[in-house]
Amino acid sequence: MDKQELGAFLRSRRERLRPQDVGLPSGPRRRTPGLRREEVAVLAHISTEYYVRLEQGRAPRPSGDVLAAIAGALRLTDAESDHLHVLAGTAPNRTGLHRRDVRPSVLALLQRLPQTAGFVLSAACEVLAWNDLAAALMEDFAPLTPEDRNLARRAFPGPERADAALYGISDAADFRLSVVMQLHTTFARYPADPAVTGLVRELRGTSPDFARLWERHDVQAAPMLTKTFRHPTVGDVTVDCDTLTLTDRDQYLVLFTAPPGSPGGAALALLNVLGAQASRCLP
Repeated sequence: MDKQELGAFLRSRRERLRPQDVGLPSGPRRRTPGLRREEVAVLAHISTEYYVRLEQGRAPRPSGDVLAAIAGALRLTDAESDHLHVLAGTAPNRTGLHRRDVRPSVLALLQRLPQTAGFVLSAACEVLAWNDLAAALMEDFAPLTPEDRNLARRAFPGPERADAALYGISDAADFRLSVVMQLHTTFARYPADPAVTGLVRELRGTSPDFARLWERHDVQAAPMLTKTFRHPTVGDVTVDCDTLTLTDRDQYLVLFTAPPGSPGGAALALLNVLGAQASRCLP
């Protein structure tokens, strides 16, 4: 149970709600944003003292029923409710360390997908495997260290790489937010994994943008259905973006495709022919 993170998450969810969101009268002017702690406690049918101690990181582990009641009171989404249970230590932790080994069948699938740029992403945002078209569209990951293949570091570069490009994607701000949300979930799931905790500590220390987004405690991103890459060789490449969860290893298969005959489809076909020589040169 991560008491401090649990308290911070509860506080962030409480402060985003208005009384009218939960059927309460607005009443007189409020000194703090969101609901009052006693209002959440009433809605969850628990004592105000216990809820206050939860937010302050001083309470013992709540039961599953109490967490469900609090989730209902705070109008949490399914993803937020799952995150709450993980923080409280009531959801099963898959393993002490996040997995970085990719199933052989998935590796083979990547190479068989026609006209599709695909890669496998770890729970900590590291590119673990990729096909040739993904390398041509994004960058050649082969010569990079595992640290440099981490898309969180690419999204939030340190001061020494402040000008590093994010593959020219059109939704860079949304992508950065989704990275932070993903790492929040992973941080709660693998609290003893030094690779995860070290990455979060590093990014909070080197990127003010990451630190600001981290403090929001958001854990559910809108799906990214399309994405446009600005490629130095073939220009803009607009693709459909699909992410499939590989639940047994807590990994993600990301696929970029485009309809045949579309400009994006033609650009992918050209990149498929050009191959590695079309890979962008990134700082």
